[in-house]
Amino acid sequence: MLRGQGREFMEKTKYQYLEQSDQIKKLPQPPLVLPPLEKGGIIKLPDPRTIKVNSVDLIEAINRRVSVRAYSEEPLTLEELSYVLWSTQGVKEVTTRPATLRTVPSAGSRHCFEPYVLVNNVEGVPRGLYRFLAVEHSLQEVDLSGDIGERIMKACLDQRFILNAAMALILTAVRYRMMWRYTERGYRYMHLDAGHVIQNLYLCAEAIDSGVCAIAAFNDDVINEALGVDGVEQFTVYLGVLGKKR
Repeated sequence: MLRGQGREFMEKTKYQYLEQSDQIKKLPQPPLVLPPLEKGGIIKLPDPRTIKVNSVDLIEAINRRVSVRAYSEEPLTLEELSYVLWSTQGVKEVTTRPATLRTVPSAGSRHCFEPYVLVNNVEGVPRGLYRFLAVEHSLQEVDLSGDIGERIMKACLDQRFILNAAMALILTAVRYRMMWRYTERGYRYMHLDAGHVIQNLYLCAEAIDSGVCAIAAFNDDVINEALGVDGVEQFTVYLGVLGKKR
């Protein structure tokens, strides 16, 4: 039986063990985002600056935040989906550094995530799996086959409420985008960054009468295969499902 990998990981990612980063070596910075797929239609999302949502006091949103696993059949609107994606991965500015400044913090502004969206119940958007193109603020079709939701649900250890939610935000990390600067310690940071994103998901949901449940229980290989990522250079880190409250 393998034991102690977590303890070894924490030990070996201490600063004294880190090698010189590719940034220090002056190797080229990886792209800020992955390019769109060669195939797959693109849905331009409404401008998040024009979207009206309920006004919710921050303290109230924090107090009301709970994990919700039962949802109504009411769909999200396209505007609400746009608001959710802006709140969790929205790009406010692309700097000359270059870096993206977003609606969530990230170690060194590395923003290593390529988000996927499982759409179950959103007005005007066919059910299926999409990539969120953060800079363009658009969705790109990835897999509109009828069983993609079931496959993702099964990858998440048969947590059936995933299929009853209006959507699921699935965070995949592009390894080198973080490792270029932080080497092996970057694995710590990408998981911390995922927490920032999902906390924003919980809080923004309160303004659209929705609830969220974060999911970290999944079969890594199965969900990566369902998304079409290799599981090494790009892999799933965290999920959050969102739907209208009953």
